[in-house]
Amino acid sequence: MGFLDQFYEAAANAGFLKQCTWRPSSGAPAQSQLVGFGAADGTAFDGLTASTEYVMSYPDTGFRVLSVRENVEIDGVTFQVREIRAIGDGSEMRAKLTRL
Repeated sequence: MGFLDQFYEAAANAGFLKQCTWRPSSGAPAQSQLVGFGAADGTAFDGLTASTEYVMSYPDTGFRVLSVRENVEIDGVTFQVREIRAIGDGSEMRAKLTRL
C-alpha cells in the first residue's frame, strides 16, 4: 500500500471523506468511492458577486475513466465535472465541479 492509499484510508477512518457516486453516461454500472470534497467561497467579477468553488480529489485508481461533463453525486447533491487534472506525481486526481 502506497503513501496516498494510506493517507486516504486514514482520512476515511477519521470521517473526512465523502461518498461519491458516478453513473457513467455510457450506461456502464455506477461506481462509488470516498473522495475529498471542498466547497470554498470566493468572489467573481472583480468582487461583485460571491461564488463557491466545488472540488473533489481522489486516488488515480478510482474513477479511471471519469471525464469532463459527466455527473457525480456527493451527499445527495449532483455536480457536473468541469475539469480534471493530475496532482503531484499523478497518483491523485482533482476535479473541479459545478453544482446542478
